Amino acid sequence: MTLEIAARGVRCERTRWESTATVRLRYAMADLGHAVLSAPVAVTAHPAPFTTALEDAVDESLLSGCRDGVRVASVQGVDAAHLVLTDTDLSDCLFSGAFHLDQLRLEGRTVFAPMPAGWHRRGMRLTRWTRRRALAEEHHWRAQSAGQPAPPPGHTLSPRQWRAGPHHPDPGFTPDPEDVAALYRQLRKAFEDGKNEPGAADFYYGECEMRRHDRTGTPKGERRLLWGYWLLSGYGLRASRAFTWLLAAMSLTVLLLMGVGLPAHDPDPATSGTLHGSKISLHTSSPDPALRGGWSQRMTWARAEKATRVAVNSVVFRSSGQNLTTAGTYIEMASRLLEPTLLALGALAIRGRIKR
Repeated sequence: MTLEIAARGVRCERTRWESTATVRLRYAMADLGHAVLSAPVAVTAHPAPFTTALEDAVDESLLSGCRDGVRVASVQGVDAAHLVLTDTDLSDCLFSGAFHLDQLRLEGRTVFAPMPAGWHRRGMRLTRWTRRRALAEEHHWRAQSAGQPAPPPGHTLSPRQWRAGPHHPDPGFTPDPEDVAALYRQLRKAFEDGKNEPGAADFYYGECEMRRHDRTGTPKGERRLLWGYWLLSGYGLRASRAFTWLLAAMSLTVLLLMGVGLPAHDPDPATSGTLHGSKISLHTSSPDPALRGGWSQRMTWARAEKATRVAVNSVVFRSSGQNLTTAGTYIEMASRLLEPTLLALGALAIRGRIKR
């Protein structure tokens, strides 16, 4: 069966589909909530006006002013193993309660809810949100946890606001972070099974975000580990963040080495001996590196070059071979542990965006 519908809305709630079907839509908001699919059903956005049997274009004047594109309002309670969505807008789609969501087929240009990117202030805390695709359920939970008031009917939300859910602000009907993490996990697997690793990256980010905020199902130690993973590299998906931390760590290493790590000059070995009759015993020793002079003598270009060489060698787990004070030795050890880790996180983030 093939259905071609141009309408403002198409409600297929609790319908039963016993055979393969293709539903081609224009302009519509489609609601598939709790539909029973016994065979594959494809919902597709049709790019051009439909035509009659005589090849005449169907009159769509009654739909003037409608939003372009096809939106899906809900797949709750649907067995997604039989569902294919092509070129659809899922910005407000409700996924909670769907079965086999990891087998959902998403084809073409699929749109999810964007994050309100940019800097946001909440009390005294300033937070910056990066761009990524998100689920409507995450928007609903964040709108509730942020205490955002319910928008009046017909009000258009600002792109810097969270999308409130249909039951906002009732927490009993709003998915919690554990539920949203499960939805992200299943959709991530759907993208990965479709060999779209870069497309799955945003869903992995969303899953980690929900686990980091889940105070019931995620242990406190794991939440702290996720917080550090987010801070250093955006869960291994933000290369710019990892490389920024790497540059900051190398700069701090250079400054510390110039201040307390490099000696005033390389110590020269000293040889001493004793004469016993016709025999001479010689002993060569190198004095410990010493640091002398004020800060004006330490902050020089020559010392900066030495410190930079030590820091760069630390990134690749190599020793610079430079004589260092005791403090400088510990600074080099710390940098050889931290800086290669940041480099690896940056490489991992790049790999996650280009992997096929």
